[in-house]
Amino acid sequence: MSAREAGVSESVMDLAALAEIVERFAGKKIVLFGDFVADAFQFGEISRVSREAPVLILRHRGTNVVPGGGANAANNLAALGAKVFPVTVVGEDSAGGALAESFRAIGAETSGIFRAKDWPTPTKTRFLAGWAHTVSQQVLRVDHEPAGPPPENILSKILAKLRGKLRSADGLAISDYGFGVVSPAAVSAALRGSQRKSVVTLDARYRLDSYAGVGITAATPNEAELESLHHTTIGRDMNELERCSNATLKKMGLQSLLVTRGKDGMALFERAEKKVTHIPVHGSDQAVDVTGAGDTVLAAFTLALASGASALEAAQVANIAGGLVVMKRGTAVATRSELLAAIRTEASGGAS
Repeated sequence: MSAREAGVSESVMDLAALAEIVERFAGKKIVLFGDFVADAFQFGEISRVSREAPVLILRHRGTNVVPGGGANAANNLAALGAKVFPVTVVGEDSAGGALAESFRAIGAETSGIFRAKDWPTPTKTRFLAGWAHTVSQQVLRVDHEPAGPPPENILSKILAKLRGKLRSADGLAISDYGFGVVSPAAVSAALRGSQRKSVVTLDARYRLDSYAGVGITAATPNEAELESLHHTTIGRDMNELERCSNATLKKMGLQSLLVTRGKDGMALFERAEKKVTHIPVHGSDQAVDVTGAGDTVLAAFTLALASGASALEAAQVANIAGGLVVMKRGTAVATRSELLAAIRTEASGGAS
């Protein structure tokens, strides 16, 4: 039986069409509803081994706080040319202030970024160490997480803001990292009140299938999340990948499911096509840093769908964007100009 007869195909790209899709990104209105995370990076040089314990002493040289989690997805949407409307909550702390300021600095509307008392902004602090003239390596990560979801009064304000922003939006991207800002009930309530039929995408770290029936168009889980959802191991077992993906596609009523698979690229499952399309990784399979790559994929996939791309075209665009961002250190974005340049380089035969 051929791959086509078996419902399996390899991705073939129309690069001119992909470039046209990316050109249409500019000005698209995308609402990002999600858990904002502060990604903090503490840089330093290794000075010596401590006398107190067998640990290295890091001489601090600088700190950088950048948008992570849903904030990184929103930042990627803006970098790709969208007019992004973040709807979220952060704490009344320095991390929350830094996140809000980062979006004001790029001209994004911040009326949907609510501040909550006694609820800390989720923060992931990475310590990077190295010698002079060497590349710093991550040696430790410390996570500061809230003990529960934000206060109910804040969640009510978020829902009202979400409903308002959806009236004029071309798409809704949901980034659920499990910190309680986002919930299936809130998404369902917001979409029920919306008269505008727009693209709705989901990236959920946990409980992906809890969003079944709420109106999600497409989801972008990674392979590990899919394994956790189905209590299985996929590895090189393509039959298991297809079983889990098709079951998720059906249960959630999705039009498409894009599974990111690290160095093995992506697998796109479409309800209408009843097949899986395997998309090889773009560029090098030796990633420099995969931090936040899933956020970039969500942003590019959502924006492409909102710009009229088919699910396959959107997946191909997202694959290229993801390939660009994993070659950058730290939490990073892929810009629209970088994405267009990569597509045009590929079209001219400059990339394998």
